[in-house]
Order: sequence, then structure tokens, then C-alpha cells
Amino acid sequence: MRPLRWSFGNARHQRSNYQVIKNGVSIRRSKILGTGHYLPPIVRTNADLEKMVDTTDEWIVDRTGIRTRHIAPDGTGSSENIVTSDMATAAGKRALEAAGLKATDIDMIIVGTVTGDVPMPATAVFVQQKLGATHCASFDISAACAGFIFGLSIADKFIRAGAASRVLVIGVELLSRILDWGDRTTCILFGDGAGAVILGPTTDDSPNASAVLATSIHSDGALARSLIIPAGGSELPLTHERLDQQEHKVHMRGQDIFKVAVKNLVSASQEAMQTAGISPTEIDWVCPHQANLRIIDQVVSRLQVAPEKVLINIDRVGNTSSASVPILLDENIRSGKIKPGDTVLMCALGAGVAWGGALLRM
Repeated sequence: MRPLRWSFGNARHQRSNYQVIKNGVSIRRSKILGTGHYLPPIVRTNADLEKMVDTTDEWIVDRTGIRTRHIAPDGTGSSENIVTSDMATAAGKRALEAAGLKATDIDMIIVGTVTGDVPMPATAVFVQQKLGATHCASFDISAACAGFIFGLSIADKFIRAGAASRVLVIGVELLSRILDWGDRTTCILFGDGAGAVILGPTTDDSPNASAVLATSIHSDGALARSLIIPAGGSELPLTHERLDQQEHKVHMRGQDIFKVAVKNLVSASQEAMQTAGISPTEIDWVCPHQANLRIIDQVVSRLQVAPEKVLINIDRVGNTSSASVPILLDENIRSGKIKPGDTVLMCALGAGVAWGGALLRM
């Protein structure tokens, strides 16, 4: 694939909103330099799941909108063993190519994941090693499906403060290995994949300049046990009994999450828009976490954004957790749907409960 070269100066919108001049001094902001994503080769259809659990294609599509999801090969038979850092590295390389940068140009790597290669150390250091990004700060954050938004917000703050110049933010999950494939409430939902963006600094204060305009992140531990992997930590160390009971796999009370998802995604999105001084009519694209089509429809309706502005890939990839938003973003950049100058609203909610929103001008 030819490298993507972005010309952010040719924006088609003229807007006056986010203030970048304070007391006569230009404020340093961050902007996207490049994006990338990776989806593993195995595709598992709803028909495949019908042979594994008590479910049907019609039931899954009606309740979630999902038809297929990608699964990373695990080394069985003649397949290779793809791990989380492999997918993250592939997405990171594509983002570097799109930005026209080398790995050594990166001075920070942030990886959002709950499915790291190992419990310790961070998956980010394996990504750093595989990319060849020597000696840059590399760390993981655990905010589940909201991990990418959290990572983007952290990277934006580092760049605004002048503490970093080029930050690689990756959302990546290998969820197929932490699912109970006999539990139809969870195994139908999730897929594997990785998405990445590279942020760099800008002091361009023109009204249509490319920038991260605003981010908003929140957590509420009251529902921490509604989406959880119970065993494997200090509270419940792994034992043979807990392994037999599948307590090292994802457990979810879906109704608990659904009840707060719409409200919190809307509030985080509105907060980001208010901070940036952007109205719903000025949004070109909504890039929401691909958890459930019903949730997405309700969020967009409450935000009063036209349905045709909503980006969707849940039917093809399912819920890839922290990878969801950056995969969707990169797909639509590479297809030419998202263009330089477009304003993109992103939002996600996951275990914790953690949620956030971000507003970008491309």
C-alpha cells in the first residue's frame, strides 16, 4: 500500500471555535500524523458460532448487528501463533508509514489493552522492541473498550505540555483467548484486532487547522464487576478449580452495561463538543465504539447527528474493545471517506466502567 501523505492545510471548512491563543501566546496542540490498523486472517461467522453454542445468525444480528469477527491464529495445527504485540506492531508500522516516520522518531508508545502478551511487563515494551523504537517511554493502560480514547487523551496532554513530540497510541485486543466459547452472552460479541494513530505537535492557530480539539475521559467503579475477568489477579489467584470454572475468562452482566452506555457516551461526546465549541451540525463523522448497533443508534439519535454521518464496521469485525475506534478511523481514512479538514467525533465505553469522547479535526 502506498504511504498516505496528509496535506492538512487544504481543509474545506472555515470555523472559529477552539481557542489556541492565550495572552498573546500560541498554545501547542496535538494533531494526527498517521493512522494504521491490523485484523488477523481468520474470520469466524455467526454460522460458525451456531455450531459451537446455542445461538443463531438471526439472533446475533438482531441484538448486536454483528455478522463476522476476526480471530488471531493460536499456533494450533500449521498456523502461526499471533500475540497481542504482533497485532499492535503491525498497526503501528502502518501508522508510521502513513506519517512518513521511522520508529526512532517516536518518543512515547501508549498501548491500551486488557489482553497483554504477559501479565508483566507491559505489552508496549514488546511493541517498542518489535518496531525498533529504542529507549522511548512505553507503557500500557487498562481501560478496556475505552483504552484508546484514554491513551489519546494522555498523549494529547503530553504533547500540549511539551513533554513529548511524537506519540504512538495503539488500541489492541486479542479477546478470543479470554472468552468462554461456551458462553453465548459473550463469545458472540468480540473479535481480535489493533488500531494505531501517531500524534505530533502543531501551533497552527488557523480556524480550520488539524488538531485534537478536545478529549473527555471518566470512570465509575460502581459497576466494576459488571464486566470483569474474576480470577488471575491478587484477589483471586489462579487455581485449577478457578480454571475449571472459567473464572479466568470474561464475565458480563450485559444489561448493567447497556443501561449506562448510552447516557455516558452521549455525555462524554457533548462534553468534548462543548469544550471545543462545536455543535452537532458541524460534525462530519461520528466514529463510535463498535459494541452494539442498538447502542450506537441511540447515542447518535440523542446527539442529534444525522445517521449518514455515523461510521460502522461492527457487522464485519464485531467488538474489538480498545482497538474498535482506531480500526474504524483508519479504515475510513484509507478509503477516502474521512478527508483532511473533516471534524470527527469519537466515543467509547468499556469495563471499569470507563468511558470517554474525543473531537478531532483531520
